[in-house]
Amino acid sequence: MNQVSRLAAMLVLMFVAGAAAAQKFPERPIRVIVPLPPGSASDFLSRTLSGPLTELYGQQVVVDNRPGAGGLIGSGILAKATGDGYTYAMVAPPHTVAALLQKNPPYHPLRDFTMVMEVASIPNIIAVTPGLPARNLKELVALLKADPSKYNYASLGVGTLAHIGAEIFNQAAGVRTVHVPFKVVPDVLSETVSGRVHYLVFTVPTISPVVRDGRLRALAVTSAKRNPAFPNIPSVVEEGLPAARSDGWFGLLGPAGVPKKIVAQLAADVKKIITEPRIRETFAKQGAEAAVDSGPEAYDKLMKSEYERYVKLVKDVGMQVQ
Repeated sequence: MNQVSRLAAMLVLMFVAGAAAAQKFPERPIRVIVPLPPGSASDFLSRTLSGPLTELYGQQVVVDNRPGAGGLIGSGILAKATGDGYTYAMVAPPHTVAALLQKNPPYHPLRDFTMVMEVASIPNIIAVTPGLPARNLKELVALLKADPSKYNYASLGVGTLAHIGAEIFNQAAGVRTVHVPFKVVPDVLSETVSGRVHYLVFTVPTISPVVRDGRLRALAVTSAKRNPAFPNIPSVVEEGLPAARSDGWFGLLGPAGVPKKIVAQLAADVKKIITEPRIRETFAKQGAEAAVDSGPEAYDKLMKSEYERYVKLVKDVGMQVQ
């Protein structure tokens, strides 16, 4: 081999090696922003995935809670992040609704993000303080209709999943009660258990401990059928109030511009993890159903349809734009 040929061969090897190095992902820790407080469903799902992903990648997957403003703060941070594939967020419907409730939102729920995949769907539980004289959903609706201004419900802020779920329930029941927003889950639970808050509509993982130990009385799950985590609690459909359904989707987003190859790899790896029996069992114990059929295209389609749904909801319910 002459000198020119050897030089050409070396250049080819260098190109191949460089390309291989460029394709390696991840090369450093990955951050998953949770726009809601610790103890929320988004937090539970993120932490359930972070361990297996860290083991798979050999790089730390860090869960970073950035609660506030109904999820606007966390999603806003993600929107401004570099689309290099190392920053994501675990979002739910508040990602969309919180932005719709702002005259000048810090991001557009669709255009400013890269869809990775839906991770799980989780229904809410409609629960009341034990001192409330309502033993089932029909009795609660009758009680609220008798004097709506007398009763209140809790959330984690305007546009959060608890706010959305409660407004969907109120609309289905034909009532307008008082909204009491809190900043953190422990305050919500202590105030509801004490009776200062009358009812709430929270995701299964968030309030399952206080439902299981009897500190709150669960009346219904907001899904079409009963939830495996609480098989003794009827669904809103069984209780004759199907319009109160509010299954929540939870999924991974990246900022705009994440390379398609990285998105495809992450989606495939997450799908592999949530398909594992032990992970699906962990999800199920918290009332979550793994979205094993999701992917970037399916999630993009879901997000677009949900955007249209919540544009209509905000208008129909009369949520105030701030």
